[in-house]
Amino acid sequence: MDIRPIDDEYSVSGQITVEDLDQIKAMGFKSIVCHRPDHESPDQTPFSVIEARAKELGLEITHVPVGPMGVTEEAVQGMVDALDEFPRPMLGYCRSGARSTAIYQKTHHIRG
Repeated sequence: MDIRPIDDEYSVSGQITVEDLDQIKAMGFKSIVCHRPDHESPDQTPFSVIEARAKELGLEITHVPVGPMGVTEEAVQGMVDALDEFPRPMLGYCRSGARSTAIYQKTHHIRG
């Protein structure tokens, strides 16, 4: 797991696993946004599995997938909603962290 801070409220990472969630919680993250569509690669942990464990740990979590079409208007709105509703600091993840960074930058311009 390679967590990279974007600012005080938001950091990004490549794919996380269920085993990473305890460390994510211990690092002080309060919410997680998954930007990776399920079934993108065969070795990927499904969102539902990560979601179940995150909720057990008391972390807020949502799925705002960004697929081959790139950052869509629907995805941007989902991220805006997550930023408005979820506590921070927040961790966004996808395969490499690039989509999580891109969508945050787009929503950051909208939210001001």
